[in-house]
Parts: sequence; C-alpha cells; structure tokens
Amino acid sequence: MSEHRIAMVGTPCEIMAASKLQHYTDSPIDVKLGLFCMENFSYKYFENLLKEYDLKMEDIEKFQITKGFVFLSLKTRETVKIPISIAKRIIRKNCNICAELTSETSDISIGSIGSDEGWSTLIVRTEKGAEIVNGALDQKFIEAKELTESQFDLLNRLAENKINKNLEEIEKREFLARPVLYQRDKSDDLIANEISESNFLDLKSNVIDIGACVLCGACEYICPDNLITIDDTKPIMRGECPQDCHACFAVCPRTFIPENLRNDNSKAIGDFIKILSVKSLKHSQGQDGSIVTTLLDYLLTNDIVTDALIVDKEDYLAWKPYAKLTSDIDEVIKSGGTKYSVCPVFKPLRNVNEGGN
Repeated sequence: MSEHRIAMVGTPCEIMAASKLQHYTDSPIDVKLGLFCMENFSYKYFENLLKEYDLKMEDIEKFQITKGFVFLSLKTRETVKIPISIAKRIIRKNCNICAELTSETSDISIGSIGSDEGWSTLIVRTEKGAEIVNGALDQKFIEAKELTESQFDLLNRLAENKINKNLEEIEKREFLARPVLYQRDKSDDLIANEISESNFLDLKSNVIDIGACVLCGACEYICPDNLITIDDTKPIMRGECPQDCHACFAVCPRTFIPENLRNDNSKAIGDFIKILSVKSLKHSQGQDGSIVTTLLDYLLTNDIVTDALIVDKEDYLAWKPYAKLTSDIDEVIKSGGTKYSVCPVFKPLRNVNEGGN
C-alpha cells in the first residue's frame, strides 16, 4: 500500500484513467476531483490561431470558454473573443469521441455550467465525496445552495448534446473501421481476455495511431520498465514490451472500460448523490469560483490527502501546461485556472513509484 494519499484534478478522460488505475493496480490516487470538459485544444495549433489575431500566448492573462466564444483576457486589460466555430479547428481529435461532460467516475465533479457567476456546480458522486463536501461546509471552506430546476436542465441538456454529437462521430469512425474500444459493451471476463492478449503495439494501433490518445500519460506511468515516453503529441516505446505485460493497454482510458466504471450514455451526467451550487469562502483566484483550489486546501489542511496532483503552467513557456505533485497550498493556488490544453498528468507519479517525493 502506498504511503501517499493523492488528490487528483482532471478532465473526464484523465479521471477515467485514474479510475482504471484504481481498478487494476494499487494506486496512490485516493480522491478524484473531476472537471466539466467540452474539449481541449492543441497547444501548437492554438499558438498558430492566435497569430491570426496578432496575439501570442504570453499576451494572455486568462482564458474562459462561455456563451459560444473563447474569451481571452489580455495583460493589457483588453478582451478578445474568438467564436467557438473558429476555435473548433484546433480541438484535439480525441475530444470528438468523448461521450462524457462531467467526469462521471470522480468522487466530486466541478464546473461552471448551471451556476451563477462566481459560483460552481458541484456534483457529489461517492460517499467519500459527500464526506469531503460536508467537511468543507462545516469548516466554512465553502458555502452551498440548491441548484434550481432550470440550472439543472441546462447542465443536463448540454451533457446530452455532447454525448449525442460525439456518438455520431464515433459511429462515423467505426464505419471507417477505426474501432473506438472504450465504447464497446463487453463483460469483465471478455475484457480480461482482451487485455491478456494485448500490449503496447495493440495500444498503438487501436488508440494512438487513430487519433484517440488523450495524452494523459497513464501508459507512461504504469510501464514497469519505463519503456514508454511521451512527447508533445503521442506515447512512444523505446524497446520491447516485457513478456506477459499488458499494463499500458489495461489502464488507458480509451481501451475497454470495466463494467463498474461504464456509462451506458442513458444518463447524461452519470450517477450522483446530490448536486449543489457552491462558492469558496477561502479563495478568489482561479476559475469557477476557485472551488477546486478550495477543496484541495481543505484536503491538505486536514491531512485527508498527503499531496495534490495538479496542472500548472510553465514559467518559461506561456500557458504550456505541465503536471506536478505538491503538498504546498501556495503552489495549488498558483496553479489555479484552466489551461485549455493537455499534458501527461500522471508523469509525476513515476517519482512516487520510484520512492521519490
């Protein structure tokens, strides 16, 4: 059993990878804080798009996507709006086959959809999540109110829209003989058989080469011989898979999903215990009312977790995301805000495996 108890923040695909790591391995991830996510952008393509607006990444103070636009708050205090219809051309290909909006296998899901400005919509999914939210309320880290029926309907409708749109894309891909494995309805016994016959080459042909890789880094983290590395675009193997090792194929969020983690797409936001609209009483930085930062603060302050696995941005490369493991709440606060690009979020866990800090 790992001495680390890690709280992870991630998008739906990253949370699914974390859930599969918990399912198949002795994972140090103890708490999963999932984000609402429509899509993410390619960092390189985003840079190119900004050139059309005579902008650079370093000109931007804050990103936000709402009401059909990408809003760029500039350091000059100006705001630039880019229509989503234009920004769609820089969306990562794997996002078009994601039939999930609200990180359904998390303990707590957080996003802005449905709540008033300055508040966040919070979905409690597990008993562990309920204990965390109740504790944060009792200790005055957050305040909460009920989500109205119209606010819930908006959230549900947008989740349904994403599911329906991307299921159409999945159908198109499968018509072209490009399998979308994670949507396959298979029993756990059949999945175990598939995994037992699969290795990195199967992951490469069924996920990476067809544009389904989410670049989460679960395969890189779980490889027992550290043979898999990830550059800015895809995982690469240096060497040959050990005989009878199937770990990378098992934990990838775009391979077969175990029955207890699978959503049949009939529930737009998945299973949950309750939904609230919440506001931070501790922090004001960051996005969506700083609820993610505030929950991490609560978890670290109360020693419920030992570390937080978060995504920060590079100091030397504007808005370039990278993952880090920290127990310092000041670092958590600094990392607040959405980057709208991806990075191998599980990379820091390799140090945990190797006994580092």
